[in-house]
Order: sequence, then C-alpha cells, then structure tokens
Amino acid sequence: MKNEVYNPYQNFTQTIDNAARVLGLDESDYIATKHCERELKVSFPVKMDDGSVQVFEGFRVQHSSSRGPCKGGIRYHQDVNQDEVKALAAWMTFKCAVAGIPYGGAKGGIKVDPSKLSRPELERLTRRYTAMIAPLIGPDMDIPAPDVNTNGEVMGWIMDTYSMLKGHCVPGVVTGKPLDIGGSLGRMEATGRGVMIATREALKKAGVPMKGARIAVQGKGNVGSYAAKLLHELGASIVAVSDSGGAIYNPDGLDFDRVFAYISDRRNRLKDFDGAGVSHISNEDLLELDVEVLIPSALENQITEENAAKIKAKFVVEGANGPTTVAADAILEKNGVIVVPDILANAGGVIVSYFEWVQNIQSLMWDEGNVNDHLNQILCNAFEAVYAFHVEHGVSLRLSAYAVALQKLVKAKKIRGIFP
Repeated sequence: MKNEVYNPYQNFTQTIDNAARVLGLDESDYIATKHCERELKVSFPVKMDDGSVQVFEGFRVQHSSSRGPCKGGIRYHQDVNQDEVKALAAWMTFKCAVAGIPYGGAKGGIKVDPSKLSRPELERLTRRYTAMIAPLIGPDMDIPAPDVNTNGEVMGWIMDTYSMLKGHCVPGVVTGKPLDIGGSLGRMEATGRGVMIATREALKKAGVPMKGARIAVQGKGNVGSYAAKLLHELGASIVAVSDSGGAIYNPDGLDFDRVFAYISDRRNRLKDFDGAGVSHISNEDLLELDVEVLIPSALENQITEENAAKIKAKFVVEGANGPTTVAADAILEKNGVIVVPDILANAGGVIVSYFEWVQNIQSLMWDEGNVNDHLNQILCNAFEAVYAFHVEHGVSLRLSAYAVALQKLVKAKKIRGIFP
C-alpha cells in the first residue's frame, strides 16, 4: 500500500520547499527547480527470440540544464514510472550542484524485468530505446550512464547505436563504459567509494572511530558491495548485507573478504550463502539492526513513516537515491539519527562520470590514483560545505545539502536570465 501512495517527485519538491525556507527564498526565485525542462515518454517494439514482437515503455527526463549538460543514469526495472524518473532526474540536478560539477540532472528508464530477457533481446531493447531518445542525448546535451540493472555493456550498445546514427564515434555520449571504448579507471567502484568517503567524514565529525564500527548494508550491487569492501578495509565491521531475496547477518562481523568474493558473481544469491555465525534475516530486519551505520543502497522508499522509529543506527548514509521519505526524515531527526543524504553520499558515481566525460572530450586517459584522489578532494570539499551550513543554521545534513545546492541553482538561473 505504501508504494501506491508514495510519490517520489512530491517527496523531492517538499524537500526543496523546506530548503528554500531556510534560505529565505521567494518561490519565484526557485520555482523553475520544481519543474522538469523536458519529459519524453516513448513506446517501441522489440522482436523477441521466438519471433514475437513486444512493445516496451520508456522514459527520458531532463530536469535542469542551468549549470551544464544534463546527466543521469538509465535503469531497467519492472516498476519504472514517470514520477520515479522525474524524481531521479531532479535529485541528479541537486547532486551535481552540491558536488560542484558543471552538470544538470536527467534520468531514463525502461519498464522491463531484464531477468526475463535474453542477452540478444536486451541488446535489441537497448538499441531501439537509444534510437527513440537519440534527439535528446549527446555529449553537449544529455549524457546517460548505468543505473539499476544496467552496466558497461549496455552503455557500449548505447554508444555504438548513437555513433552509427551520427556517422562517427562519439564516446562522450555515455559514461560508465568499458575501458576499451573510452571508459574511466575507478568508475565501477566510484559510487561505493563516495559512500565510504561520506561515511568516513561523518564518523570523523562525530568523533566515532571507524575501527570496529558496526555497519549494515542493504543492497549488494556495485554501490553496496564496494562501499562495504572499502569500509571493511578501513577497519569497520560489516555485520549484515542483503540482496532482493534477503540478508545475511553476523553480530560479530561477517567474513567480508569471503562475502565479497561470493557476491562478485552476480548470479549468486545471499539466501544460498552459509558460514560460521551467519544467520539469514529479511531486508526489513536489516534496516532495524543495532549498528553504528546503516547504508541503504538498494531502491527508493525503504525508510518510511512505518519503520523510521525502529531504526537503531546512529548514522544513515544513503547509498541509494531517495531511500528515506520526508515523514521518515522528521522521525529520524527527532530520534537523533544523523542522515548523510543521497545527493551528497552517493555523488561519487556522477563525479567520476564527469571525469570520464572530460577524458573523452580531451582524448586523455587518467590513471586510477588520479581519479580516486580527485574524487576524494571534490567529495570532501562538498562534505565540508554541507557540514558548515548544517552547523551555522542548525538544520539537518539533508536540508543543508539541498540548501547549498539550491543556492547554486538559483544563482545560475539569475545569471543566465530567462529566454526570451
């Protein structure tokens, strides 16, 4: 029932209204940020392996281009809808602004369960979708990237399709590509590395030692798995990790090297994982574990008014986009839970996507150390700016992050003016 009434875009607009009040803005100053610049809905046929034809529904939404070309991932999921894609595009605008990189926000998606399609069917689906959104994308207009259930291979198909339509190779049309066709070192781990950096900085500000800190991670995709791996390397104790089928838990800490090796094969499911001291719990139970840090890195709408009061973690670091509702935020704040918001915590992916785009435009290749050092510097600077606003104004880190970003967006719009 909660999924039927939850509107992620409404969740977004409520948050920016709250941030605007903190900044003392009139609605006319920021009203443009409450609307998307373009919303494209497409329907397209795909020939299936058995010779039949199915029609799929897809979206591409551009929220803002005030600060630069639009940027945002493409997801393949059976629950994709226009409001979700709009919210994800808007969050990307604010994520890029808070990180200080010259992009606006976009997002795309296809309503499909990719597990039910063969690899050739997925390729045909991707190429048809690319042809449908081609008028809106390009390295100077809108640059897609991987998201839920998409990866470097899918980005390669998009790049090839777009390049064939243009008649020449255009590597900068997408990021998150394989290295052999212009991808960037460090991109796969980037979002998880950003979550690690945000967690490290939050614990440092609170005077909580990383060594031995108990951490529960919801989601074993690239974000969750690499965040857990990097935090484990810093001495944290990863006590729980989950996928869509459930979670594994050991209060004394999982043997995470073994767990990481297991989940690196994406075909493996955690319900089949076994080990000394390991118990199997639900995703709902994982969210309510007694830990120092909870990292929701799966989908939106995970921490809600229904379960927020049961959250025992001292810190919630949002690896996913929009995992916490506005109502839940208020409950967590009242209970003293520090929430490091998604637009800051998971910005590592778009930051390194920006690096990839820059490398493509300049026909250069950075080494991985350079990528990681630049990511650390940009994200630490963003964290410091958000934390300083939080201290000065006595507001949550989420409101602080949105306010910092909104200031930049309002300023950009005022400088550029309204055409005509």
